[in-house]
Amino acid sequence: MALPSVQSDPRALCLYINAQSPDGGLFAGDRHRLHPESRLPWRISPEPFWLNGEQHHLLQQLGPVLVRFYKAANLLYHQSAKGLQPAWVPAWVHRYLDLGKPERVVELGRMNRFRSHLPLILRPDLLLTAEGFRLTELDSVPGGMGFNALLARLYTELGYQVIGGPEGLVEGFYTALRATLQQERPVVALVVSDESNDYRAEMEWLAAQLQAKDCPVYCLHPKDLRFDDEGLLVETRGERVRVDAVYRFFELFDLPNIPKAEPILYFAKKNALRLTPPPKAYLEEKMGLAFIHHPLLQTFWEKELGEGDLALLQQLTPPTWIVDPTPAPPHTIIPGLQVEGRSFNDWKTLKHLTKKERELVLKPSGFSELAWGSHGVAIGHDLPEEEWATRLQEALDRFEQGPSILQKFNKASRLEARYYDFASDTVRPMHGRALVRPYYYLSGETPTLAGVQVILCPQDKKILHGMTEAIIAPAAEGGNPSLS
Repeated sequence: MALPSVQSDPRALCLYINAQSPDGGLFAGDRHRLHPESRLPWRISPEPFWLNGEQHHLLQQLGPVLVRFYKAANLLYHQSAKGLQPAWVPAWVHRYLDLGKPERVVELGRMNRFRSHLPLILRPDLLLTAEGFRLTELDSVPGGMGFNALLARLYTELGYQVIGGPEGLVEGFYTALRATLQQERPVVALVVSDESNDYRAEMEWLAAQLQAKDCPVYCLHPKDLRFDDEGLLVETRGERVRVDAVYRFFELFDLPNIPKAEPILYFAKKNALRLTPPPKAYLEEKMGLAFIHHPLLQTFWEKELGEGDLALLQQLTPPTWIVDPTPAPPHTIIPGLQVEGRSFNDWKTLKHLTKKERELVLKPSGFSELAWGSHGVAIGHDLPEEEWATRLQEALDRFEQGPSILQKFNKASRLEARYYDFASDTVRPMHGRALVRPYYYLSGETPTLAGVQVILCPQDKKILHGMTEAIIAPAAEGGNPSLS
């Protein structure tokens, strides 16, 4: 198919993107409602998602702030766990973060070997609202790098200048690993578990792109790893090559189901390889966002982050609370939680809020198969009162197995975009709401904005995530999306 230009018919641009994409779009997805000629498990736009200069600047500013936050959160946990903390770092911090985790996982997170290690990739989930971005989650074991890298290339070929460029998500990945390991040509294994199987195709694609650039990167199932007395090995072209780094594309709650988990962790502990993200379950908890606003931790955050970074994080992060069933004395309240001017000190009283008052989001904090994607999320005003009460009680009941968090619901703004409709063979308008996902690669101490994925969901969807009815596209600076 001939390469169209941005001046071409939008239909031709969409058909080009479809034709140049591998079947499945590098992601398994839900394809049962797709047109059989669509190769991507989402809607195709003839253009990238446009961010204005101020929005792009904020995303560039956010990367270094998130690195400093992760460093401070890491310190907060260790100071709390060791009991050597100053008065403003209470012991309940690590008790919350350790809830529901096996002793083995807790011990891994506290090992000196990993003490200063941070995730290689940081990806916040940002809702685009009329008031600006709102940070609803932080993901340090994200997917999407591969298929968004493919989209970045395709839109660049069409003449658009996407954020991060056509190779940012590919070359930036290996550059970050090389800087972290301080090696010129490290051997990297992208280890994808069964639980993460939907992302296997994109990780295989990412490895193939890097191999084409003479970077020894291999994607494999954990059972296919080999090892000897000195470390891990990967078989390639009839020989075994020693692994310098493992990119962990599996969750720590899934460790009992991961073949070769023991040798991976053993050699990481012995410093025979670098494991990233590090095995720190406490850095993968959504409750960290609740700590940002907690009044008893403000002195700590001010000291570690400074007023500017803290102000930005508190501006971006919706009020968030840890749902804790521990009885509270009558003279205390849940700090910051008010509905129609009322304060609360017992979570059960929230069961009987009216639909208008239930503009709240309930979701598992982490260390659970329900804590990723849209799994386990309950939107208060989208549920009947009885179901809302049941979901809230379930969160209280499983507190010891793993806490849940409550967030103030933020409504994403209505935006207009276009997509190609295979059934009518036309480009149609669509009104939707945007979830913006910037990818930051951490090279040593420096984060790089490698690319931005935008998911534009139909406007009637309360939970924004990848779906067949959504447009998924890389972001570019320019234009002026209309908000309503």
